[in-house]
Amino acid sequence: MNLTNYYYYWANVIPHRICDMIIQYGKSIKQDTAITGGIGRDRDLKAQPLTKAELKDLKKKRDSNICWVNDRWIYKEIQPYVRMANEMAGWNFQWDWTESCQFTIYKKGQYYDWHCDSWDKPYTEEGPTKGKIRKLSNIVQLTDPKEYEGGELEFDFRQYDPDKKRKTQIAKEITPKGSIIVFPSFVWHRVKPVTKGLRYSLVNWNLGWPFK
Repeated sequence: MNLTNYYYYWANVIPHRICDMIIQYGKSIKQDTAITGGIGRDRDLKAQPLTKAELKDLKKKRDSNICWVNDRWIYKEIQPYVRMANEMAGWNFQWDWTESCQFTIYKKGQYYDWHCDSWDKPYTEEGPTKGKIRKLSNIVQLTDPKEYEGGELEFDFRQYDPDKKRKTQIAKEITPKGSIIVFPSFVWHRVKPVTKGLRYSLVNWNLGWPFK
C-alpha cells in the first residue's frame, strides 16, 4: 500500500505527570521478557518457560522487558490522538478495538530489530479480536531524552524499487517526553540499542476488520 504519510505525531502532548504515573504503574507490575516471531506463542510461558536455545534465538531479534496494562484512564489519554492521526494523515482505516497497552523498558544494550506489528492472518481466538487485524500502532514516549542515549525509533519505508537504496528515517520528532506517534501497523520499524540509561515507552495496537 502506497502512503503519503508513513506516520503522524504530536510532540509533548501527554502531560508529564501522566507519563510519570504510567511509569510508576508499569514498574509496579512484574516484568516479562518480550517475545516476537512466534517464539513461545503456542504455549503458556509461565508453565513452560523459554528454553536456552529459544531465548538465544529471541535475543537476535528483540531484547526488552514488558508488562501489560489496560486501565481506562490510560486509553482516554491516547485514543483521541489515534483517531485524529487516522483522519489527518489520510489513512481513514476502519478500527474498533484497542489491545492491552504494552509498557516497555529498554535497558542499556536492549533493542528491537526490524519488524512490523501486523501479521499475515487475522486473530482466531474467540472474543472481540477474532477475525480482526492490527491496523494502527501508536507509541508514547514516556522518558525525558536527557535520561538515556540511543534507543531511537527508526522507520523503513519499504515502498521502493528493488534496485534503489533502502529509505530509513529516525523519528526525531517524538524524542520529547509525552510525545505520541501513530503509524499503520504494516510499516517496518525498529528501536535501536540503548547505549546509556533507561527508555520507557507505551505501545498500543488498534484493530479492525481486514482490508477489502
